[in-house]
Amino acid sequence: MGKSSVKATRRICVAKFGEDRLSKLPDDILLTIVERLNIADAARTSIYSRRWKQIPAMLSKVVITVDPFERLCQRSNKKVPYYDAAQLNSTMIEATRSILGSRSANLYTIQLLRIKFYLGDDSIFIGQTVADTMATQNVGFADFAIMTRKCGRLCTDEELLNYGRQLVSLVYTCPSAFSGLTSLKLQNLRLGESEFPKIFGISRRLEFLSLEYCDMGMLSFLELERPQLSELVIVDCHFEMVDLKWLPKLTLLTFSGWISLYDPLSFGHVPLLQSVNITNIGLSWHKMLKLSDFLGQATINDLHLNFKCEKIWIVPEGPRELWQVFHKLQIVELINISEDCDLSWIMFILQGAPYLKELCIRVWDHLCEVVRDEKERKEYAFSEKKDKGLEWDTSSSNFSHHSLAVLRIFGFQTEVKFMSLIGNVMDVAVSLKKIYLYNKPVCKTCQHVVRKPSRYPGSWKQKNSLRNKIIEGMCSDVEVYFPHKITC
Repeated sequence: MGKSSVKATRRICVAKFGEDRLSKLPDDILLTIVERLNIADAARTSIYSRRWKQIPAMLSKVVITVDPFERLCQRSNKKVPYYDAAQLNSTMIEATRSILGSRSANLYTIQLLRIKFYLGDDSIFIGQTVADTMATQNVGFADFAIMTRKCGRLCTDEELLNYGRQLVSLVYTCPSAFSGLTSLKLQNLRLGESEFPKIFGISRRLEFLSLEYCDMGMLSFLELERPQLSELVIVDCHFEMVDLKWLPKLTLLTFSGWISLYDPLSFGHVPLLQSVNITNIGLSWHKMLKLSDFLGQATINDLHLNFKCEKIWIVPEGPRELWQVFHKLQIVELINISEDCDLSWIMFILQGAPYLKELCIRVWDHLCEVVRDEKERKEYAFSEKKDKGLEWDTSSSNFSHHSLAVLRIFGFQTEVKFMSLIGNVMDVAVSLKKIYLYNKPVCKTCQHVVRKPSRYPGSWKQKNSLRNKIIEGMCSDVEVYFPHKITC
């Protein structure tokens, strides 16, 4: 329901019944209506009458982001450039003051306060308004998502430093706003070595932290000690090492892209860590990671590794080495394995994780993302052989696995390497119940690019024949499925 719908409903009520019955609804019903609007429309409802004026001040969820104002400019045909952050921030400031300023000495708790805005000199006004709100209101979950007008990859060093200076100015001018945050998302900025610790020292309530294209200079060192942090996201930051020194409540870690010659992460005190999601484009100079060393003393339940259709950057290890980090592992997802890679090495994960319940494999060369130009691949040191260093002794596959119940393979083709992997898994997984074989994902952008013909069984007859071939001679009651195609 948008602003025009609310107006139309009010007109109908007045015309038919001679009075505004919508305005006479109980507070909780009016709140339900207004909370369904975006913040720009919610603010406008206050002008309808004195009755409606108090409703925005009673909202339990206040979400103020630049997104609806960008759409508003588009609807009104105003020629506002996408990166006109100053004008959008100006509108944001007005909305923030309108919504939060009306809540002075308000008894209603703000359960969720989410602000998304562009970083700039004028963003201090947003910070001050939020600081005033936190000083006078009960605020539960408070989230800042601070964007920049240019993507980090397009920024010069000076622009990254300038964004960093603007952030420092915002934090030091509005420390009360940052001290109340439970969630903080930062992107595209460079700080001095002492600045990140100072900011984190102010933001002691943080439960969620996201850093995208942030650093303290190339190959800098980041040490994290956050008592409340439960989720951490680090994407394409130029740290040589991130030390998770003391994060007693961390449960979910996402780490993507590194330029270090060594292990990019150090796991210290992370006793509650459950899910780890690691993504990297492995270049020829990247170190192959030994998961037993890399994960240290961490014991996890879910492991997601994304190879971005390039070099496999982990080393097969034996069960003794992996016991410490894998003995609680229940779900493993290996994403975007290159179609050029052999798959036999995957068995080391099954052998090292005795309580694994589900194994998911995605084999796919996503041509939108893969660098195919030979000159460019050589210039940036892409690996010529994407599965080099994955030697694994197949004779060590003489073991039994009693927990694996589900095997999923995306990008399945009727090729020897796929059939061998399925056969090896079925040989050892005595409790295996279901096998799902998916075709390659369909990408609308690159689906018309010439690639080698698909060998996925298309007809019912082909699928039934392959199903019989897979379960032939097996004593188990494994069911084989061929789900519908998926899109990326």
